[in-house]
Amino acid sequence: MTKRTAAKYKIDRRMGENIWGRPKSPLNRREYGPGQHGQRRKGKLSDFGIQLRAKQKLKGYYGDLTEKQFRRIYGEAERVKGDTGENLIGLLERRLDAVVYRAKFVPTVFAARQFVNHGHVLVNGKRVNIPSYRVKEGDVIEVREKSKQMTVLLEAVQLAERDVPDYVEADHSKMTATFVRTPGLADVPYPVVMEPNLVVEFYAKN
Repeated sequence: MTKRTAAKYKIDRRMGENIWGRPKSPLNRREYGPGQHGQRRKGKLSDFGIQLRAKQKLKGYYGDLTEKQFRRIYGEAERVKGDTGENLIGLLERRLDAVVYRAKFVPTVFAARQFVNHGHVLVNGKRVNIPSYRVKEGDVIEVREKSKQMTVLLEAVQLAERDVPDYVEADHSKMTATFVRTPGLADVPYPVVMEPNLVVEFYAKN
């Protein structure tokens, strides 16, 4: 788990956006940044600042990945044929913790990482406890039998604030999900605008 888990709302406030679309986000009450200088008027961002912000927002959304992890995923997206930005989104959405989150087995992406870490998830019948494990199309993700009555699980399924996207088929009666296909940017239900093209520009220049 990242050190950011306890301070996840700071990411929202730092970005000035409710990036997970949560009802409890502090941005629903106040839109300025954290800390004693948070209410100062923000200056206009440079091109570098805009690109950096786009990268931090996307990186933060997936549980605030480390720069090393995110850079490695970006490197893979660059090597694959096709649009690098679209490839990046596809690779991020194929992370096991992201699929567990999308299937609504847990309420947050931070909880998804912890849920996988603690060994509650099977992929094609085998236990996998690595959040960054990359699922393939057709893989079946299942909550372990002993874990199916966990409160966090039962509460997450009832959450009305988000739906399961069409590239994941979830059966909440059996607590299973199938990763149907790798999504593109337009398929992913981000509550805020993500701009992977700016992330590509950022890494191209830095």
